[in-house]
Order: sequence, then C-alpha cells, then structure tokens
Amino acid sequence: MPVPATRNRRQELRALFAWPRVIDRTRAVIRSAATTFVVLTFTLWLMPGVRSTDVIDTMGLVVLVAAVGAVLRPLLLAGVVALGGWGAMLLGVVAQVIVMAVALELDPSKRLSGWPTVGVAALLAVVCAAILDWMFDSGTEDTFVKEARRLMRGIRRRQARQAGGRLVTLRRPQAGTEPGLLMIQLDGVSEPVLRWAVRAGNLPTIGRWLRAGTHVMRGWHTGLPSTTPASQAGILHGASRQIPGFRWFEKETGRLMVSNRPRDAAMIEPRLSDGRGLLRDGGVSIGNAFSGDAAISLLTVSHAALPGRSARGWAAFMASPFGFTRALVLGVGEVITELHQARLQRRRNLQPRVSRSGAFLALRPASMLLRDVNVSLIAEQMARGAPAVYCDLVDYDEVAHHAGPARPESMRQLESLDRMLGVLERLAPEAARRYRIVILSDHGQSQGATFRQRHGETLEQVVERFSQPDQAEAPAAPAETEATQDPDFPSSPVAPLLVVSSGNLALIYLTRFPERLGRDRIDHEYPQLIAGLAGHPGVGLVIVDDNGPVAVGAAGRHRLADGTVEGVDPLLPYGPHARADLLRHQQAAHIGDLVLISSVDPVTDEVAAFEELVGSHGGLGGWQTEAMLVHPAEWQITHGDLEGPDAVHRQLVEWLDRLGLRTQTPVEDELEAGGHLAVEQFTQATREHDGAAARLSSSRDR
Repeated sequence: MPVPATRNRRQELRALFAWPRVIDRTRAVIRSAATTFVVLTFTLWLMPGVRSTDVIDTMGLVVLVAAVGAVLRPLLLAGVVALGGWGAMLLGVVAQVIVMAVALELDPSKRLSGWPTVGVAALLAVVCAAILDWMFDSGTEDTFVKEARRLMRGIRRRQARQAGGRLVTLRRPQAGTEPGLLMIQLDGVSEPVLRWAVRAGNLPTIGRWLRAGTHVMRGWHTGLPSTTPASQAGILHGASRQIPGFRWFEKETGRLMVSNRPRDAAMIEPRLSDGRGLLRDGGVSIGNAFSGDAAISLLTVSHAALPGRSARGWAAFMASPFGFTRALVLGVGEVITELHQARLQRRRNLQPRVSRSGAFLALRPASMLLRDVNVSLIAEQMARGAPAVYCDLVDYDEVAHHAGPARPESMRQLESLDRMLGVLERLAPEAARRYRIVILSDHGQSQGATFRQRHGETLEQVVERFSQPDQAEAPAAPAETEATQDPDFPSSPVAPLLVVSSGNLALIYLTRFPERLGRDRIDHEYPQLIAGLAGHPGVGLVIVDDNGPVAVGAAGRHRLADGTVEGVDPLLPYGPHARADLLRHQQAAHIGDLVLISSVDPVTDEVAAFEELVGSHGGLGGWQTEAMLVHPAEWQITHGDLEGPDAVHRQLVEWLDRLGLRTQTPVEDELEAGGHLAVEQFTQATREHDGAAARLSSSRDR
C-alpha cells in the first residue's frame, strides 16, 4: 500500500531533526563560522591600509560570507557542470575566491575598496582557510569523506527522481544490494614492499582486511616488460604482447611510440581492443592508460580528455572548498616537503640517489591532486551504480622513481593511498551497489644507481662507441646491404642505431632496415656491437635472433627455445622466470633488433636503469616483476600462479562473471575470440593467395 502523505512528511521531519543529524550540522556550522572568523581576522590584519574594526563587524562579515556562499555556490557549481572539462578546472580554481570577493565587496563596513584589493584579500582568505582546514583534519580524511557523501547522496536522489521513485529527500538513500566491483591499482607497489608495510603496521586499512580474514594477499609475476602500459594492456584487454616496452620504434611507419603520450595511446588502443575488455559491460575506467572497453572513460590517457559535463564528481571537486583549493594548498606543501627531503638525502650522502628537481617538483603535487580527483570520481560512479570500476593511483610510483622504492618518502605515499582505500570503505554505505574491493599493482620497482652513474656514460654513448668502424681498416658498406633495403620503407629522421630505454630494459633498432635483423646481418653491419655490449659490465643480457632467440652474456650464452647453455648461464642472476619472460617478450610486436637488460647485483638485487631513475621498472632483476593482488578471501584463484598480466585479466573477468557483471561467460568470450582469430587468419590467407595468383598471372603475361 502507498505510504500516506502525512506519514511521509513525519518521516521527513524525524530525519531532519534526528539528534545525530542535528549534532553533525551544528558542529559543521560552528567549525565553518570559526574558521571563517579566524581567516577573515588574519586577512584583514595583513592587508595594508585596512581600517581596524571590532569583533562584531567581523562576525557580521562571517554571516555575510555564509549567505553569499549559500546563494553563489549552487550557481557556480551549475556553471562548472555546464562547462565541463577545462572550463570546470578554470572556474573551479576561482569559485571560492568569487564567493569571498563578493562577500568582502558587500561588507557594510567597507574596510576594503577596489576590486584588485578585494581580489587579493579573497585569494589570501581562501588559501588561509584551506591551510586551517588541513590543520583541523591533519591525519584524517573526515572533511573529504563528508563532501563525497553529500555528492553521492545528491546523485542518488536525482537518479531516484528521474526514475520516478518516491525517495525521501531528507533521508539518506539506502545502500544498494546488487553486487559491484572496485579494482584499485596501486601503481608500482611490489608484493614484498606491501607485505613489509603491512607487517610494520603502516597500512591500517589493508592490514585490517588481511588480519580480519576478509581479504588475502598474493603475488603475481608481471613478466617482461614490467611497465604500466604493457601490464594494463594485459589486465584491461588481455593483449600485453602488443606492447614491447614503455617506448618503442615501429619500423613500418618510422614512428617512435611513447605509451603515456595521449596521441600514441589513442593509436595503440584499437590494436588492443576486441570489444571484450575487462570493463565492457557498463564499466568505468579512471586514470588508466587504456579504457578496457569501458562505457565511461575518465582521465584515461588513450581518450585524452578531461571529464565532461556528465562527470558531476569532477565539477563538485573543482568547485568545493575542500576539493581543488585544498589540493592546491597541499600541493605547495608537497613541493616544500620534496625540497627538504632531497636536501636531507644530499646532506646524508644517501646512495643511490638521483636529482629530484625540475619536472619532478611539479609531478609530486600533480599526482596528489590526481589522487583526490580520482577518488572523487570513484565516489560518483559508486553513487551512480557502475557495475565495475578500474582506477590507477600513481602517487607511490612517481615518488619511488626518484626517492627509491623503500625509502621513507615513498612509504609515506603508500600510507596516503591506504587512507584513500579507507575513504572508499567509508563511502560504501552511500553506494548504489554492494561493492567488493580488489587491490592490485601493475609491477614493482627495483632500486639501484643508474647506468650513467656507475659507468660514466649513457647507454647511447656506449652503443655509439661500439658501432664505430675499425679505424685501421674501415670497410665500405657492402652493395648487398643496400640492395636488401626496401625502397618503399619510410625514410625517418631518427638515427641509424636507435636506443629506446624503459627502466633497465633497452630496445636497439637498426632503423634503415624494415625487417627485424638476425645476428649475422647485425654483425655484418656493426661487427663490434653485440660482443662489445655483451662484455660491458653494465649490460647483463643481449638478446638477439641467432636461428632463434639467444641471450648473450659476458661469459656464456643461453638458447631460449631449448634451454641450451654454453659457458656460464647469463640468466642465473635474473631468477627462475627469466627464460620464460624473455621468450614471451620475443613474441611481442615491434621488438627491437637487439634487446638489452642491465646487469643485476646478485647480493642486493640492484639494477642499473638506463634512465636517470633510482627506482625503475621495465626489465628484469629485483622486485620490478613482482606485483601484488589483494582480493576477497572467499574468491579462488583458478588461473594458476598468475603468470603475466593476461592471466590476471582472465581471473578478473571470471570474478566479474561470478558476480553476474558480464553479459558473456569467459568460455563464450574465448570461443568468440577464437572465431574472430579464425576469420582473421582466413582473410589473411585469402589475401596472400590472391596476391600470389595475381603475381603468377602477371608473370605469365610477361
């Protein structure tokens, strides 16, 4: 039977005047008024030429600020939502300043005159308020949670009204009962680092889940290359072999690809996507390299756009006094903290270390801002009832690259990510679904002094040195070398020998040749190159095609196809997975003519990155290939030891299917994929047959 209108109104009144709600609102009002009073008093005291006034005048100004905010903030938020994207960011930056400036301009006591003065005072007041709020909430995320809850409840009420439901507007919407899955990627966190941090008691949220038995943690092996784009190509699309490194060269087009460049990521995604990605059935991609065939992609590199008008969480974060303004102030604090931490490393002569200035100073606050935005966007999608969400949080990875994967600065970032997981847990009762949480990483990191620091020259300089002809007798290039080059191969401004590095993995391309060359051809072109690189103390492995892939070291070689070893096995320092990792990598698209892995210290597991990073990943050695997975304890691992990101993809798809969140079962997906592959193979065979027939016919005509 329908609820009578009188009873409905009584429920609304009870909800409105319930003691917990009244107390919460009273506390919020008192805190807001106190903060505004302190900030305005301090701001007016700082402003030159401002007439002093009594406390009553300042209290009146506090009331005026509250009134102006009550009128303008909804209008500003509506404007932010309407603009979307960059417009939301730009208006969000000034929204709080506008509220404060209008209030100061309307101040009856007229202590400030002229818009420039008023604007400066308003900006100062907003910054001081953000600092003060941070001091109140130091060590907690209470204010952030309150703002997110308010956003989520508003979204759910609007959805109920649009659906024609009768939802009591003054009461919290009931928690959803349908299942959902949040997949949160902690970028670059290795399983040993996470396990150590949990045992140390530094990660209270994850630690509580594990100790209570609701979740279990296990490691998984990423293989080669151990980079975010390759891992996400596997996890999100099941297609990791399309990506040979963080960067690579494509001989077919003469193009250098950089996977975190939006233009290149947009070109890569169609190669990965077959329409059956991890997020295809209404899922949401947030902050990832690729979309996983998601229905909604927010801050995803391959889509290269800021969230649009439909992403209310983006707009609300930008316009909220506890959103962008807070993140901006804290970002400045992160820069100061970074300068201090870098100075401490120099004073203590901490080794290994790299420079932490330049672009990295901007990366630290940017990654923190991105983290808060991502969590706001996750909260919005939880309120909307997205069936599956996959989000990449990059804070730890960015800091660990320059500070080291186990250094205090990096662990501090990991602790902040654990707090964000606690925020999502606290927001779960407001969600439109009953979400389960899976935490995983895409790779780990390995520490070590860089190749240049150890050997006084870069890998590019070493390659150039070993590619020089013998000065005593410099042979001219043989005629057959030129004859074998494809006249239609696109000319490229790149060097004849191109070195492309990803951590301690390097791909070397002979760019004048359209095909991948074997050892005989490379030795013919550059007789000293392979032997010189293999004998260099900073190079542990040189992989080359020599009637099959062969790993060449300083004192031996390992034929990867059958495991035959001559001399000292060069794979020994790289662990039991090395042979399988290298074999799998040799099947990747656009692999280099030569593949190099830097040497690894057998005692410390330190590697020598070919880039200037003290914490690196991309190749083999150390913890960079040891990723982690934290999942509900009752969910079983059915795909063995999870070798490679494609296996993680299959496992996540199976869990989504068990939750009823896939329109096709994994078996049906595999059958469909097999059918598509058969069609592609048949089409390719038909083209080759038609081409051969055409060439035969042309030959007969001649």
